[in-house]
Amino acid sequence: MKPAAFLFDLDGTLLDTESLWTAAIVEWLSDRGAATTAEFVAPLVFGHSWLDIQATLHEKFPQLPKTSAEEDAKTLRPYYTRRAVNPASQVIPGAVAFLKKVSRIAPCVVVSGSPHEDVVQAVALCGVENFVRFVLGAEDYGRGKPAPDGYLKAASMLEVDASECVVVEDSTAGVQAGRTAGMRVIGVDRNKHVQQDFAGCEWLVHDLSELDVHVVFGDADER
Repeated sequence: MKPAAFLFDLDGTLLDTESLWTAAIVEWLSDRGAATTAEFVAPLVFGHSWLDIQATLHEKFPQLPKTSAEEDAKTLRPYYTRRAVNPASQVIPGAVAFLKKVSRIAPCVVVSGSPHEDVVQAVALCGVENFVRFVLGAEDYGRGKPAPDGYLKAASMLEVDASECVVVEDSTAGVQAGRTAGMRVIGVDRNKHVQQDFAGCEWLVHDLSELDVHVVFGDADER
């Protein structure tokens, strides 16, 4: 069956950013009297939305000031920026090439747990703004992954059946979101430090360049 849409995760799928965010959060917490390790923080970060991450951090570290997700995002960003000295190096080439190819088959959307404006900037960094129909960030839908809300919102906006959509994900939470939405899922196992569960994926690869778009989804001439 030809897909009606391809719905892409962002962090970890199109951009290799999650390790940088983990390190940034560890330092940010330390400066607020909440010393911890990357090993503890990484599972809270990988595959989850910023709203969920922030809520979990405040739950795990009650000594943190009672600040909002927006306020915390603003103070956290400089910690990340200091590490992201070469943003272009974060782009995952095989994923970007795959998105460009499949955009000739069906609409492509990016569904992320990052703030909407960050997603817009990331899509531009990847050079795929002309290949993506629209983006959804954390504030654009209800519950974050593993809930299916973001993917179901994308399907609804495209006016396509969820069962005809293909999700591209690299995390346990993202895979669960796609499966719960009733969609087919491509799992991208990038051998992260945090083990992910890809049960239920229809396809599982280490890099999206391993999938032959012509064979799997039909003809897709490159732009």
